[in-house]
Amino acid sequence: MAKEFTRSRRVSDQIQRELAGIIQLEMKDPRLGMVTVSGVDVTRDMSYAKVFVTFLGLDTQKEIDQALEILNEASGFLRSLLAKGIRMRATPQLRFQYDASLRRGRELSSLIDRAMEIEGDKKPAADEE
Repeated sequence: MAKEFTRSRRVSDQIQRELAGIIQLEMKDPRLGMVTVSGVDVTRDMSYAKVFVTFLGLDTQKEIDQALEILNEASGFLRSLLAKGIRMRATPQLRFQYDASLRRGRELSSLIDRAMEIEGDKKPAADEE
């Protein structure tokens, strides 16, 4: 019987939980806004972790890029705190990336809503038929 969760998946989940708490409690930079860790992908050899984040309150691409730069510059600090929280022989190097899926989902949802409104306007009323 195959394993339901691989080791890299379990490590990813643990890193996601730990990093969310660390960023919330330890990062004091006001330029970050509210940071949400939406996912973590760990390489098979556990040497690198791609951390996907979203920011509440940051709308422009310039603000998002600045926040990503702050997180990537603080990755060594965050990695050292992460090493204290999880029990692994070697803690993966952290690379932060913006998770645009939420923004893209909102855009698609608004497009669908607009299409439904247009379609509703084109249909003749039931009384007219």
